[in-house]
Amino acid sequence: MKQKNNFLGKLKRYRVLLLMLLPAVLYVILFNYIPMAGIVLAFKKYNYVDGIFGSPWNGVDNFKFFFKSGQAWKVTRNTFLYNAAFIIVNNILQLAVAIFLVEIKNKRFRKVSQSFMFLPYFISWVVVSVIAFNILSYDYGIVNKVIVAFGGEKVNLYNMPKIWPLIIIVFNAWKSVGYGSILYLASIMGIDTSIYEAAEIDGAGKLQRIFKITIPMVRPTMIILVLLAVGGIFRGNFDLFYNLIGTNGTLYDVTDVIDTFTFRALINNNDIGMAAASGFFQSVLCFVTVVFANRLVSSYDKDYALF
Repeated sequence: MKQKNNFLGKLKRYRVLLLMLLPAVLYVILFNYIPMAGIVLAFKKYNYVDGIFGSPWNGVDNFKFFFKSGQAWKVTRNTFLYNAAFIIVNNILQLAVAIFLVEIKNKRFRKVSQSFMFLPYFISWVVVSVIAFNILSYDYGIVNKVIVAFGGEKVNLYNMPKIWPLIIIVFNAWKSVGYGSILYLASIMGIDTSIYEAAEIDGAGKLQRIFKITIPMVRPTMIILVLLAVGGIFRGNFDLFYNLIGTNGTLYDVTDVIDTFTFRALINNNDIGMAAASGFFQSVLCFVTVVFANRLVSSYDKDYALF
């Protein structure tokens, strides 16, 4: 009885904070936990008459379609490699941008720089695909106009698969680095300025202060961000790949990820069970990856681990 009264007392005391937390809790329950019941679709032959729970079970047949398609290894490899490149490139550039912004002494120029760097994050991938087309297009692209202006011949960039991994990495970095640097910027701003002052008195230059103080001090933030990103390393950015590549089959071998492959299979075959199986396969891979990465970090330093 005493514990119950104590619990009710805490609810009353922290009611304002709990009410503030309630929308986030409801969001997570509605969009993260309740949809997990749909996992059963991965093991069912779904039909609209019987619904999700009434449709007959079909074991692992939905998974067989994915693996027998001959594309499973390719799209899984592409998804992993692209996300690994995104994690490495984006975190390095985000840290560099944050350091660059901190080192700018002119406040007005710093604010203008921040605005221009953050702006791409708020641009839709649909708009980005239009920008990319106007840069890379064979007939109207800026790249080909420059090539022609210097006396060269036009090149069909949309028919050159080998260069597209670089193009995708560049556009992803352009869109996300500015906004992603906010956490690094906050971490750097939290470093005690007396440390920099002491280092400067001891004769440390700007680069020495960056590599000996700033980067080591933001290492915990970097590790946490990398771990969080690793959790989705097998989930492709559908908006990015679908809008930039579209239905250009020439580029599928080097740009197709699990998400776009599943989408096309679902649209062409209307096989909801296969789509659910693909999503379940992704989730299992992401879970195993984040547990493995967390174990590696924990073996290095338990304070940096997520759990």
